[in-house]
Amino acid sequence: MTALGEGESAQKMLELAREHNIPIYKDPAMAEALVKLDIGQEIPPELYRAAAEILAFIYSLERQD
Repeated sequence: MTALGEGESAQKMLELAREHNIPIYKDPAMAEALVKLDIGQEIPPELYRAAAEILAFIYSLERQD
């Protein structure tokens, strides 16, 4: 986990991502699980599937380039 935000903080992160054409992966259930982690904390085994889904999304974007 390298960034974390809720409410206004999260909105600002999304705005910056859009301004810099950074793709946004939306999954509310996954976000709810990941928001419980601390910045710098390793992803626990029960969230490996969520991490794999995010990585698959990133790899699919790389293949499009």
